[in-house]
Amino acid sequence: MTDIAEAPIVDSGPRRSPGQSATLFMGKYGALIVLALLVIVFTIMEPKYFLTWGNIVQIFNQSALAAIVSCGLTLVLAANQFDLSVGNTASLSGIAVAALLIAGVPIPVAILLAVLIGLAVGLLNSLLVTRLGVNALVATLGVGSVAIGANYLISGGAAQPFGAYVPEFIHISVGTWLGIPKNVYYMVVVVAILWVVLNRTVLGRNMQAVGGNAEASRLVGVPVRGVTTAAFVICSVCAAITGVLLASVVGSGQATGGDGYTLQAFAAAFLGTAVMREGQFHILGTVVGVITVATGFNGLAIIGVPAFAQFLFQGLVLIAAVSFSTVARKLTRAG
Repeated sequence: MTDIAEAPIVDSGPRRSPGQSATLFMGKYGALIVLALLVIVFTIMEPKYFLTWGNIVQIFNQSALAAIVSCGLTLVLAANQFDLSVGNTASLSGIAVAALLIAGVPIPVAILLAVLIGLAVGLLNSLLVTRLGVNALVATLGVGSVAIGANYLISGGAAQPFGAYVPEFIHISVGTWLGIPKNVYYMVVVVAILWVVLNRTVLGRNMQAVGGNAEASRLVGVPVRGVTTAAFVICSVCAAITGVLLASVVGSGQATGGDGYTLQAFAAAFLGTAVMREGQFHILGTVVGVITVATGFNGLAIIGVPAFAQFLFQGLVLIAAVSFSTVARKLTRAG
C-alpha cells in the first residue's frame, strides 16, 4: 500500500470584499490620489498659470505655516489625544509678540516670551487631561476659549501693527533666500525635527505606543503622563511659532489671526493618514495633507471660485479623511 500525503490546508484568513479592499487602498493612497487629481484638474482649467514654478513655490509658501502647526498636532494625535486650542494658541502668541514689540521689548526676547506662552498653554492642556482626567476635546476647547478671551483682553479686538516700531521684525518671514520664501525653510527645519522626534527617538516611539494602547504601554513601563505632556507641549510650541511667524508676515498681531489653523491642521493630519499607512498619523503624511489642502485653496482661487468654496472644500476633505482613516484602522486591526 502506498501512503497518500494529504495536502496541507492553508488558512488564508478572512477574505475582504471589493469594497473593503477599495477602502484600504484609499486609506493608504487616498491623499496622493486626491493631490494628483487636483493638480490634473487645475492644470487643465488654468494651463498657463497653475503648474508654473512661481505658483508651485507659492503653494509651498502657503503651506509653510499650516505645516508647522499641523505637524505639531500630529504628535498629539499620534498619542491618541486631541488639541482644539492650536489655532487660538497661534493667535495668542501673535498678539503677544506684537504687544511686546510695541512695548519696546527686544525682538529675541519678545519671540522667546511668545513661544513660552505656547509652552504654558501646552502644560495647561496636559494638566487638565493627565492629572484631572478631563476629556481632551473638552479641556482644549476650554483652554482655546480662554486664549480667545486673552487675545481680546490684550488687543481690545483691534489689530496690533508694529511696523512703525520694529520694521525689521517683518523681514524675519517676508522675503526669500535663493528664490525660496523664508517660511518654507522654517517649515523644512521644523518638519525635519518633528520627523526625527516621532520616528527616531524613544519619546516618539512611546507616543505611538501610547496612542496604540495606553494601558498596555503603562504596564510595560512607559511614562504615559509624561509622554502625553510632551506631545501637548510640543504641539502648543509649534502653534506659538506659527503665530509669531504669522504676525511677521502680516505686520501685526490679530485677535483671530491664527484661529483658522485649527480646522486646517486637523484636515491635513487626518488626510495624511491616507499616505502610505492605513489610518496612522505620521509627519510626512501630514505634510502631504497640508500641501493637498493648500493646492485646493490655490487652485480654487486661481479659477475664481468664491471664498466660501474653500471652506466647503476643507470641510469635505476633513469628513472624507476622518471617514477613510477610521474605516481603514478598523479593517487593518481586523486583519
